[in-house]
Amino acid sequence: MKAFTSHTGVVAPLDRANVDTDMIIPKQFLKSIKRTGFGKNLFDELRYLDEGKPDQDCTGRPLNKEFVLNQPRYAGVSVLLARKNFGCGSSREHAPWALDDYGFRCVIAPSFADIFFNNCFKNGLLPVVLDEQTVDQLFSACEAQEGYKLTIDLERQVVVTPEGAKFAFEVDPFRKECLLKGLDEIGLTLQESATIQTFEVSHERKFPWLFAELRD
Repeated sequence: MKAFTSHTGVVAPLDRANVDTDMIIPKQFLKSIKRTGFGKNLFDELRYLDEGKPDQDCTGRPLNKEFVLNQPRYAGVSVLLARKNFGCGSSREHAPWALDDYGFRCVIAPSFADIFFNNCFKNGLLPVVLDEQTVDQLFSACEAQEGYKLTIDLERQVVVTPEGAKFAFEVDPFRKECLLKGLDEIGLTLQESATIQTFEVSHERKFPWLFAELRD
């Protein structure tokens, strides 16, 4: 998993509330269990004017020019600014996979659906909760200034504007530590690989009959 320490990136304003996971990555694209390849279908129903199909080459598909990610001024975005209850709906982990594969490192919103919020931390994507008034200010600033960038400093737990204004956010200490070190559940387990190996050797010596079939 990619570590997250501090990130500065262009902001894309997605000005709608209750964006569910089916809108983030529609159900027809969920057959793959790989964590890559979903970026081209992120917000598929909003980005394109036709219906997307699995394994389809998106080159040449008709674009919805009104959608934020299709506008030239938001090319190269890596910070998503959204409204309340972002990531609601089903529990699909493909939603943060798609956001990450597209290039987003952080999502800022007044609130998130719980399962989506947890899945973000497991995949190196930082969800930042700021109050609605602050989010309103950021939407206004983003729309007024092309190429508007924010710095998200996880170590200091602040969002910093180009003018130097700082907005503090809360994050669970354990999740913070995992993101700073780039550790998901597998990474955390592998940190104890020597202890696990020692236990396995000791366990086999104590109960050799449990392993007889494996040896045969």
